[in-house]
Amino acid sequence: MDTSFGQPVGAICQIAFTVPDLTSAIPVYADRMHAGPWLLMEHFRPAIQRYRGKPTHQDVSLAVAFTGSLMVELIEQHDRGPSVYRETVDRQGHGFHHFAITSTEFDSAEAAYLAIGYQVAYAARLGPAFSEARVSYFDSTADLPGMIELIELTPEVDAHFGSVKALSENWDGTDLIHRP
Repeated sequence: MDTSFGQPVGAICQIAFTVPDLTSAIPVYADRMHAGPWLLMEHFRPAIQRYRGKPTHQDVSLAVAFTGSLMVELIEQHDRGPSVYRETVDRQGHGFHHFAITSTEFDSAEAAYLAIGYQVAYAARLGPAFSEARVSYFDSTADLPGMIELIELTPEVDAHFGSVKALSENWDGTDLIHRP
């Protein structure tokens, strides 16, 4: 099954990077990765979040854009609290953070990652606008250059990603940033 944004379910649909400042990073990533325009979600804070098994309230801003059918995500963490982003930045500086994969069978996909020994480093519910879709970040850094984010592909999540993809289809390189 393909998604509305062109990637098959279960394939890598996104690569994500931490950046110290979204405003500065967006023009660079737009130019170098030919991605845009960028949908900016400022101070994105899911109501239900867990980091390494404990409740968290991290404060991040996200920007997403497409290059072809691949989504690029930039993440800026505003608070100094512990998080999957902060631990990576503290270990290696800003840069590549994770691959994201969608699943319509979230529980079985999550169980498969747990079965190979990957622990859930971060988990959240995305809220009512996304039909409470779940995301889990698995610490795959022993085998891969970053984490794996598993995204529960609900119709609302698919439609959201599809709308961001649609913005990119006739993008002329101007109007870099869109806000929801």
